[in-house]
This record gives sequence, C-alpha cells and structure tokens, in this order.
Amino acid sequence: MAPRSCVLCEKSKAILKRPKTGQQICKECFFYVFETEVHNTITQSKLFSPGDRVAIGASGGKDSTVLAYVLKTLNERYKYGLNLFLLSIDEGITGYRDDSLETVKRNQQQYDMPLKILSYDELYGWTMDAIVSQVGRKNNCTFCGVFRRQALDRGAAMLNVDHIVTGHNADDIAETVLMNIMRGDIARLGRCTYAYFKKLDYFSTECIYSPDAYRGHARTFLKDLEAARPSAIIDIIHSGEAFEVSEEVKSTQKAQQTCKRCGYMSSNDLCKACTLLEGLERGMASSGITDRARKKMEAEGPAPDNLRTIPFFRLPSGQPAVAIESPS
Repeated sequence: MAPRSCVLCEKSKAILKRPKTGQQICKECFFYVFETEVHNTITQSKLFSPGDRVAIGASGGKDSTVLAYVLKTLNERYKYGLNLFLLSIDEGITGYRDDSLETVKRNQQQYDMPLKILSYDELYGWTMDAIVSQVGRKNNCTFCGVFRRQALDRGAAMLNVDHIVTGHNADDIAETVLMNIMRGDIARLGRCTYAYFKKLDYFSTECIYSPDAYRGHARTFLKDLEAARPSAIIDIIHSGEAFEVSEEVKSTQKAQQTCKRCGYMSSNDLCKACTLLEGLERGMASSGITDRARKKMEAEGPAPDNLRTIPFFRLPSGQPAVAIESPS
C-alpha cells in the first residue's frame, strides 16, 4: 500500500496522525500547525504583554525543551517582546537530575537564554536522595511534587519574572484527570512528537524514583485504554475540561492564606512543604502525608528551636533578587 500524502499540502508523504484531529500530515506541516496553534493560544488568550519577563521551567526533558524552543521561536517570529529565562530545579537525584541538568546547560547555549538553577539542598537542606533514604520509595513523589512546586515559585520570585510557564503533553494532562478522579479529588479538576522530529537536544530518561509512584499506575491504565481506543487520551482531557464543580463542593474548600512559618501560600497555618520538612527534621517523615501522622507529631510537642526551616518567602520588587548565569 502506497504511503498516504499529507492532507494539508497534498505533496509530501504523511508521517504522523494527529490524535487531536485525526489528520495524517507531513513533518513540515506538523511544525506549522503546532507552532501556529501555540501562537494563536498566546495571542487570543492575551497571555503575555511586551516587556514581560517569563521563566520557563526547564528540566531538560522533551516537554520543557519543546516549550523553550517554541517560545523563543515565536517570540522572535512575531515580536512578542518577551524576556525569556530558563529556571531549573535540582532535586538532588544522582544519576538522573545531575545528567538532565547538563542538557539544560546546553539548551542555555543553544537558545541564548539566561539560566537559574535552584536546588532542594539550597532551599530545604535536603536532597531527594536523602529523603528517599529516610522515607523509602512509596511516598517519595509526594515530597518531590510539593517541594518542586514551591521551588519553582521561589525561583520565579528570585528572577522577578511576571510569568512562569511549564511544558506538558496530552498524556500528562490525561493522567492528572484520571488521578484526581480515582482519588475523588474532583475539586482539583478545574504524545509529544515535536521534539523528536525537530531533533531537539533533550534528556529522555525517566526519574529513577518514579516507577512506584501513583501516577505510574494511572499511566499504565491510560496506555491500556489507548491501545483499545486511540482517542482515549484526548477523550479524557475533554471530559476533564467538561467537569463542573458544584457550589457544594466549592464551599468545602479551605480559603487560601499565608504559611505562618515561611510566608508561602497555604490552606493551613503551615504550608505542605513546611509540614513535610518538619517531619523529616524530626524523624517523622510520614507526618506530612496523613492527618493521623501529623496529629501524632503535634502531640509530641512544638518543633524544637533549632529546626531547619525554609527561608521566608517574599515577592520581590524592582530588580531580580539573585544573579543569573548568562550564556557565554
């Protein structure tokens, strides 16, 4: 059977079928429609204004690498007038993050963007290697996810940026929808081929601590669904977008406040990161994961004065709060 022609240009051989549209298109047409859709989303949603400082969460993986490449390309092509920065979080995972950060450093040179790297060790006094040695592999992703989100916000504040952007593919979003449904966390509901065909420089190894994570079970289930029904990923995303949270559920959500210890946003007196860190420091790591364990820690009395804590969070004004490494 002869290869099909691209349905858009009708000249070149089609090399992929877009799950979003079902169209079989060639490589160059895929680049065009992908970049055009991103541009239309940016302009129609008015995501940025000229002169904005934008931090790109850079892990070295394909999603963040595509994001950095596309934003740089569109910024130059359509004259957005953005100041772009790479922001990387070093979780302290030997044999994984140290290798992926080498890719980020190459991206810094390739895309001519300033780079800021903020480490867990610098911010929390703990690396993920040290955390896993204490908590094991069952709940380690809870610590990493909470710490990474706050680290990204703190890194963005250090750079004094107006926006922080992160890259995700359709699989990520569908997995998140499934996880929230399976956990009953409805209130939180509110395949990237680009990098391969563009031959972008990205890091493709999965985190060595992630195979046992809850997300991994959602991923396996999702792949089984996709094998039976190719449109499953897009269907799940559309279902997630169609969910409406009832007023009754909304009324049960805690109001956002400020962590009394570190100043970061929180729905409790202490933010999740401070609670997790206190548990680690007191040798009661599970105290930040379950309410029962947290109450047990609280019953043992207040935290000691020499407890290691997270630096107080303040939004900067004026110039960036830290020096950043510029491409040489």
